[in-house]
This record gives sequence, structure tokens and C-alpha cells, in this order.
Amino acid sequence: MNRFVLAVSHAIARVTETALGPYQSAMIRIGFSATWLLFLLRELPHRQELYGPDGPWNWNLAEQLISTNGAFTTLMWSNGQLWFETVYALAVLSSLLLLLGWHTRAMSVLFMVGVLSLQNRSVFMGDGGDNVLHLMSLYLVLTRCGQVWSLDERRARRTREARARGEHVVDRVGPALWGVLGLVLVSATLLGRLDGDRVVPALLWVVWPAQALWWAVGRFGRSGQSRIMLDVIGNIVHNGALFVIMAEACLIYATAGWYKIQGSRWQDGTAVYYPLHLESFSPWPALADLLSANGLMVMLVTYGTVAVQVAFPFTLFNRRVKNVLLAAMITEHAVIAVVLGLPFFSLAMIAADSVFLPTSFLRRLGDTAVRVRALLLTWLRSRLRTRSVGADTPDPRPPKQRSPKEPGRENPENPDPAHVGFPA
Repeated sequence: MNRFVLAVSHAIARVTETALGPYQSAMIRIGFSATWLLFLLRELPHRQELYGPDGPWNWNLAEQLISTNGAFTTLMWSNGQLWFETVYALAVLSSLLLLLGWHTRAMSVLFMVGVLSLQNRSVFMGDGGDNVLHLMSLYLVLTRCGQVWSLDERRARRTREARARGEHVVDRVGPALWGVLGLVLVSATLLGRLDGDRVVPALLWVVWPAQALWWAVGRFGRSGQSRIMLDVIGNIVHNGALFVIMAEACLIYATAGWYKIQGSRWQDGTAVYYPLHLESFSPWPALADLLSANGLMVMLVTYGTVAVQVAFPFTLFNRRVKNVLLAAMITEHAVIAVVLGLPFFSLAMIAADSVFLPTSFLRRLGDTAVRVRALLLTWLRSRLRTRSVGADTPDPRPPKQRSPKEPGRENPENPDPAHVGFPA
């Protein structure tokens, strides 16, 4: 009984004292923001057809559907072209800034707004990866995903170093960003733009004053008790959101696996063969033919896919088995991206899988990225230095002496004398 009580108390202390999984949450942030950013850039020439007010799913059709389901989307606040371009540009910008980790809490909120606005505007333009991205954008708002591998982490480290030297550091960008976003939130609420959906406005109205309270306590708090209390609450919310993300990923794989078991094509081991020969999912027909030519391999991949998806949630308590199945699933999604031409779906699923990656592997990955970046910067600097030295070094060869012009020759380099007057 005492061991059980000690284990429970240790677990409670760990959940409340620490924001668990800093590297995993950073991978989720980077993965989903990169997926959405690449998708928006890829569809930039087709944005009008996908989400524009005059696209196939026009503004009137979207208004009828949203009036029924009450989905949140800022694109329905106006049917003007300028408003659509502004929302699309802000979605791209917020994805890039979240990827870099610049004011991650505010950018995660803008990222969520951008994802929901575009996806709910045209619900028929997407695949399974969009559903994953839709859910994870909500959970990201509640996580502390900028603890590592972010500009926020670098700014916090520099702030601590400056304060250790006795310098006074004031953050002016954060309060200004909070004020602008708060003005937009208050205006949208007063104008009735948030009357449909209840979850997203409630989340926005919780996060906005919470950020103000966090900043005020950190700036004007006399004792450290208030900040400790806010840290405890933030850690609990972060760890809860991280647990929900893990549960969501397990539910996706378990549901997909158990549904596959009920299909006759999955039972006889031929299900993988058919999508390889669909015209819509065959960017490389020769590669698809090569993979489907071996019946034994098709059967093994079919049964292996079902086995991995069904078994994965039960292997979380065994690290070695979990890591093996995790590598198999990431490899499977990479193959799907290439063979079936579904890169963004695969990127979204790999980003969701990254929450289960071991911390030691992620640290080594981060160290490798730092070394590669240092080598690239060193190479670039050496190239620039070589070019600048070459441009500043004078030519060692003596200047070419030009001979004086001879009479009757206008151009000394031309051996033929110049004609004067009319030709004979």
C-alpha cells in the first residue's frame, strides 16, 4: 500500500512540476506547422478554386452548410476577395512563425484559426490528413510546444543571461501582439461573428485573459508563489493535452486496424493491390506495377499493415517493441507519400507519430541538425570569404601596353588601313 501511495504521489508531482515531452511537443509543432505551410504553398495557384468566394463551392453554398453545422471559419465574415487573400496570407505567415517557434502561444492560436477557417470553408476539399490536422491544431493551443528548438527558447535563454548580468529586459512585442489579437477578438464578439460554434470562441476567451494574467504575474508579481501556481496549472494543461494527442493517435490506428479486419479484401490479403492501380492514386504507374507484381509481397504488406495498426496501442508499455512498430508505421507513411501521391496525409500522420519517439533519439537528431547547420554556415562563410578575397586581389599581370596609332590607320588592331573618300 505504501508503494502504491508513493507511486501515485510521485506521478502527481511529476505531472504538476514538469511539462513532459518537451522534444515530442516541439516535433508536433514543427511537423504540423510544416505540413500546413507546405500545403498552402503548394495550393497557392489553386487557392481560389479550393477556398475562394467564387470557387466551385462558392460562398452561398458554404453559408448554407455552415448555418446548419455551425462550424467556425473567419472566411464567412466577408465574401470579398481582399478578405480571402488576407486570411490566406495570415494562415501562411502563422504557420511559418509557429514552425520557427516565435511567440508560440499566440502563433498556435492563429495557426488554429487559419486551419479551421480554410478547412471549414470547403469541407469537401481534403483527405484523412486534414482531419488529423484539424484536431491537432486545437490541441496545440494547450501545449507548451516552444520549450526547445524555438526562437522562444533562445529568447528566454538570452533574457536569463541578461538578467544574470543585472540588465533590465522588457518584452514589448508580446504585449503588443496580445493587444492586437484581443482587439480583433472583442470586435468579432461584439459584431456577432462568433455566434455559431461554441468551442473555439470559448477557447479563445480562455487563452487571451490567461496570457494577460501570465504576463502580469511575471512582470509585477512580488512573490514567486503566484508564478509557481501558474506554472503548475500550465504544466497540468500541457500534460493533459499531450496525453490527448497520444490517445488520439492510438485511436486512429486502432479504429483503422479493426475496421480493416472486417473487410474481405483485407482478410484474403489483396487489399493493398487495388489502390496501387487507381488512376487517382498512381503518380508513378511503373513503380506501382513493380510493387504489385509480387503476390507474396502484397499479401505480407496487407497483413502487416493490419497487424501493426491493431497492435500498436498495446505496445506502448514496451519501448523496444513500440519503437520497432513506430519505425514500421513511419516507413509505411513515407511509402504512401511516394507511391500513392499523398504527401500531406503522410506528413500529418508522421507528425502525429512523432509524439511517441524516444527523447534520446530526438536529442541526437537535434544535435545532428546543429552540427549540419554549423558545417553549412562554415562552408558558406568560406565561400563568401574566398570570393571577397578574389575580388580585392589585384591582377599580378602587367597592364597591356597599347602602341600609338600609325598614320593612315584609325584602328591599330585592324591590319587593313582605313579607306578615305570613295572606293575605287
